[in-house]
Amino acid sequence: MITAEFKQKVLEAIADRKPNYASDAKMSVALGISAAQFSRIQKGELDKVLADAQWISIARFLDVNFGNRVHWVTAETETFKAVSYQLRACQDKSISLLLCDQAGIGKTYTARDYVKKSPNAVYIDCSQVKSKQQLVRQIAKEFGVAHTKRYADVYNDLVFYLKTLLNPLVILDEAGDLAYPAFLELKALWNATEYVCGWYMMGADGLKAKIESQLRCQKVGYAEMFRRYGEKFQRITPQGKEERTSFMKHEMSLVAKANGLGDIQKLFAKTEGSLTRVYIEAQKQSNTSAA
Repeated sequence: MITAEFKQKVLEAIADRKPNYASDAKMSVALGISAAQFSRIQKGELDKVLADAQWISIARFLDVNFGNRVHWVTAETETFKAVSYQLRACQDKSISLLLCDQAGIGKTYTARDYVKKSPNAVYIDCSQVKSKQQLVRQIAKEFGVAHTKRYADVYNDLVFYLKTLLNPLVILDEAGDLAYPAFLELKALWNATEYVCGWYMMGADGLKAKIESQLRCQKVGYAEMFRRYGEKFQRITPQGKEERTSFMKHEMSLVAKANGLGDIQKLFAKTEGSLTRVYIEAQKQSNTSAA
């Protein structure tokens, strides 16, 4: 059963994110509820307006901390600063960049944090929307554009709406999971929104390997797409093993200190500097303390 306290936290998150949307109608689409439902919960009608599953869905969309999830403090690591800078450049200048770097350095966390604070910016987890239609419909939904109509209408409405916004930005995470037709559709979307929309594609080293492989095979569309994203694989971590280890340890120590995690040496031995694993260790400690 969803409690009133939980619903109130969701409402607070809605209020925080509301300035990012052009209208209540757009935000209600992004949240997956009707405009009438959105209006009612904003007025404080918390009972029998939304099903529990809808409250949970909205909470996950807005990254509301619920249950026994550990409270996580943002540390301004080199990765956080570099990715934030690149995202801001893409949005302000309507350009496109491609980041390919190892997993667990905080790329996804930074992108999600950026979207929370930036109007007209959306985050897409491509591992969840691998096909062409799923991808475009999800981008439309995130911007508050009707996404359940005939596909051609959704596509055209999305392109039209992006052209009306001031410096929209689409962040494509886990882009290596996209099916080939989705990559081609991204090229079409880029063409249709050139000079008016920023695009930021990112993934782990596997994305780089996939693109390089398809470029060698001269797979149709990849050379054009790579060109549109600057013809360069952006990277933050050093290439050399020793330098990379030192970098990861420093990044991890900043995060650990910000979140009150002691014994850096032991933590690094357990996690090898992966911030994803650091979060898991923090969650374990939190659960142990609660018990």
